[in-house]
Amino acid sequence: MKNSRTVLLSIAALCFLMLGVAMYLQHAMNMAPCPLCVIQRYLFLAIGIACLAGAAANRPKIGAGIGLLAALGGLGVGAKHLYVLANPGFSCGIDPVETALNKVFTAQIMPFMFESYGACENAGEPFFGLSIPQWAFLWFAIFALGLLWTLLRRQK
Repeated sequence: MKNSRTVLLSIAALCFLMLGVAMYLQHAMNMAPCPLCVIQRYLFLAIGIACLAGAAANRPKIGAGIGLLAALGGLGVGAKHLYVLANPGFSCGIDPVETALNKVFTAQIMPFMFESYGACENAGEPFFGLSIPQWAFLWFAIFALGLLWTLLRRQK
């Protein structure tokens, strides 16, 4: 039980760190978030909250299950983002997804975090060899594996 709780708390901390990095890139580096970036932010937040709730309630499997669903969603959105980058003619740009995202109440009360106003293909320069969407995809995969391990491990 203790190892599961540690895994959940570690994943939650890393998810909130990812959101902090997103805020830094947006506000300090002037990188406008696209609709897919904003959806990934919501999914990192969902994973973090699910993991915190599972650890706090001493129900690691429930937190891990909900977090795993969000991580799998993140992998899907991340894959679409990578597809957009690999196919420059295909863009998410200003579309109904952006309009809908910007009308969600969280975008209204926290536009600094959840408002979408960038283009998907502007993912910035790679750092440490990967683009931002590649890093996000990698972290969603790591979180999915950690949460799957938490779900499948036997309790002592």
